Amino acid sequence: MWTTVVSLAAWCWLLLCQGLFWRTDVRLPRRRELVAWPSVCVVVPARDEAAVLPASLPSLLAQDYPGRAEIFLVDDGSTDGTGELARELSRRHGGLPLTVDSPGEPPPGWTGKLWAVRHGIGLARARGPEYLLLTDADIAHAPDSLRELVAAARTGGFDVVSQMARLRVESLWERLVVPAFVYFFAQLYPFRWIGRKGSRTAAAAGGCVLLRAETAERARIPDAIRHAVIDDVALARAVKGAGGHVWLGLAERVESVRPYPRLHDLWRMVSRSAYAQLRHNPLLLLGTVAGLALVYLVPPGAVVTGAVTGDAVTAAVGAAAWAVMTATYVPMLRYYRQPLWLAPLLPFTAFLYLLMTVDSAVQHYRGRGAAWKGRTYARPDAVPDEG
Repeated sequence: MWTTVVSLAAWCWLLLCQGLFWRTDVRLPRRRELVAWPSVCVVVPARDEAAVLPASLPSLLAQDYPGRAEIFLVDDGSTDGTGELARELSRRHGGLPLTVDSPGEPPPGWTGKLWAVRHGIGLARARGPEYLLLTDADIAHAPDSLRELVAAARTGGFDVVSQMARLRVESLWERLVVPAFVYFFAQLYPFRWIGRKGSRTAAAAGGCVLLRAETAERARIPDAIRHAVIDDVALARAVKGAGGHVWLGLAERVESVRPYPRLHDLWRMVSRSAYAQLRHNPLLLLGTVAGLALVYLVPPGAVVTGAVTGDAVTAAVGAAAWAVMTATYVPMLRYYRQPLWLAPLLPFTAFLYLLMTVDSAVQHYRGRGAAWKGRTYARPDAVPDEG
């Protein structure tokens, strides 16, 4: 019973004191139409992305931006014709100028994605842009996406404006796992705290990051984060460490087109960097497992145990904790336009994430490291977040 009381207390604290993480109303901040629009270079690192490029790249080419804008797609050693497909899409659709180039294999100590980003930023600097848009090859943008990002950055004085792209939610496993992924991320990095000046909380969403070019140079991005496990969070920390102002929120018209139809696909997405998030620390792993169990598994367990043993108090306290948990998950399900009957299943999804985290640690200690798109990074200082 007392364990269940602690779980309920934890949920009351999360509900009220964790930056209102469960709310989904943190969208692009107030912005106004600009008189003069700064130049922007879009950097797209891409490795074996031929399957998703036809659904994403045309949306970048078609950006309705009043200022000067140009796209640099960095083909990071693709074997599926990604670079040539990008050129063909540019010829077919027209729109913003596109340059396709390749950086070669990354040197030791660099992840493939960040090496590609470095190459793209190097190409972009020759154009002298005021802003860089770092976006992944699987991200589709609404026609006014770049315009709105720049207007928000200029109006609010932000050095980074990042949007958490709406991930695809179509298969059963995507419905169970994807909204929870964003929910857990917001719980770890409350969006309201990130955008607050003076706050130490820093995070970004790698699929859509508008970055002031001057700030990137001052913060030594990406060189300063070339060893980073989770590059988007590391980027935001570097910017804040250099005195920059960061904003992160949920996207309205920026979407990922990458499918994760099977549990295996989602499992790999989470497990390849979960233990790295814990800095490969066994004590943090144990604490995380215990915390997930206490917060997410104890409430339904208490309800079942109380019902079986006739302990009405334990069952009631467990039901109250489960109800608070369910209520905090409802806004995220609504954001993803999913049925609300999925909300009470959050403990099951949390259990899956617990197993994914443990599996990430197991793979690390087996020396397999993180694998992504044909590259394996076994050392702790070289594990990538490639997507």
